[in-house]
Amino acid sequence: MSTVDSRRLVQKLWNYCDVLRDDGVSTIDYVEQLTFLLFLKMADERAKRPIRPEQIVPDELSWQTLLDAEGDALEVQYRHILTGLAREGGTLGTIFRKAQNKIQDPAKLKRLIVDLIDKEQWSQAGVDVKGDAYEELLAKGAEDAKSGAGQYFTPRALTAAMVDCMLPTPDDTITDPACGTGGFLLAAFDHIQRHHGSALTPGQRRRLAGGAITGTELVDGTARLAAMNMLLHGIGTPSGESLIAIRDALGREPDRRYSLVLANPPFGRSSSIRMVGEDGRSTREEREIERNDFWATTANKQLNFVQHIASLLEIDGRAAVVLPDNVLFEGGAGETIRRRLLKQYDLHTLLRLPTGIFYAGGVKANVLFFERKRAREEPWTQKLWVYDFRTNQHFTLKQNPLRREHLQDFVDCYLPGKDRAERVEAERFRAFSYDELITRDKVNLDITWLKDASLEDADALLPPEVIAQEIVEDLEAALREFAAIADALNSRAPSTAAEGLDIES
Repeated sequence: MSTVDSRRLVQKLWNYCDVLRDDGVSTIDYVEQLTFLLFLKMADERAKRPIRPEQIVPDELSWQTLLDAEGDALEVQYRHILTGLAREGGTLGTIFRKAQNKIQDPAKLKRLIVDLIDKEQWSQAGVDVKGDAYEELLAKGAEDAKSGAGQYFTPRALTAAMVDCMLPTPDDTITDPACGTGGFLLAAFDHIQRHHGSALTPGQRRRLAGGAITGTELVDGTARLAAMNMLLHGIGTPSGESLIAIRDALGREPDRRYSLVLANPPFGRSSSIRMVGEDGRSTREEREIERNDFWATTANKQLNFVQHIASLLEIDGRAAVVLPDNVLFEGGAGETIRRRLLKQYDLHTLLRLPTGIFYAGGVKANVLFFERKRAREEPWTQKLWVYDFRTNQHFTLKQNPLRREHLQDFVDCYLPGKDRAERVEAERFRAFSYDELITRDKVNLDITWLKDASLEDADALLPPEVIAQEIVEDLEAALREFAAIADALNSRAPSTAAEGLDIES
């Protein structure tokens, strides 16, 4: 299958999404259904290959049973397969965990199975082609704002630049504790393949594909997309252990340490647990997370992810993490965490990101780069290098999307793989000493020095339509925050009412 064929196939599959959308199937639901069906088709191809055939799913749950069934019997058999495979362990169990059929029309399901998937030989396509095709489908799914899928999708240009700075090697152990659809893990794997591929030993290849690269994801549906994404890129095996753990990464101390962490933890400030009542209504309750390996107890999810990632690193391990502005200036636990990070870790680089690059609107984010070090009295951070990529920069998802070349100047200033003593200050790149940082009010790292041109020159103002779009995105972000607060208040309402009754009685 050539790249042209891959694009043709993606377009063909994607066109069918429009047909199903009329039945209420969202884009990300559609990609989920494709995940189940593609896995079954590939398992069927493996079972029938002439050399070293491999039986991954039982005959009674196989792809062939879908081809043989018609009408309502097809829908019944599809549900039977999904529930049956959900009970399996390893990668199989991760991909089918809590799987449900979202295509209620048997005729449309049959067409998807027979016309769009069965006619293609997926196992014969190269892993790059299959993986790239799947990535393209995921990216299209992320554009569906209604499904909220974009919140798990980091701009690929940013992912690539972060990986280019971190230089993952075949000897690294790599993880993402909030892996979404696995973008960082795949970018790291791809970097290693491109820069070390010809020199990789058989042992290194087995290690990279069999456990050196892992992720954790809280949401079942997203975890299955990540597991399938990894599989299609040649990481892991259909019948092997799952490389994606499904759980709340913040819920417990790490049972393993890593040499490299790449992450973009989910946006939203508070940690919460989701509860479904007897009436089926979903509520969220804020919770403070207290762990022995944390420096501060807080309900702020972003601050907790900073502490978790710091704990995940082995000595000399390194991390690159996307975090919102509040992590830089929030007081209380935030100040405690920044002080500890500056003293016990080498927090060496901060990339300030522009708005308009994330699918979730109104996000002001940064990338923190830091390394874990052995314990000592003197602070490990000597200089924090700040790159201001925000001031006088403007991007939009469609008209002016972020591209990898936009971040090249930052990567050049970062000097990947070189001694940081060789770094040189520039207009957008400045260094701040530990003494300067630690004496700032609340150790505030929200540092700017460039002037916003639009404040001094009316001609530099953004076009009205762009300003209007920014206002819409800010209002949508505020609405999400208020919705989360309302959920939290609703979750407390019954206990408050009950307390009131007790008092009156």
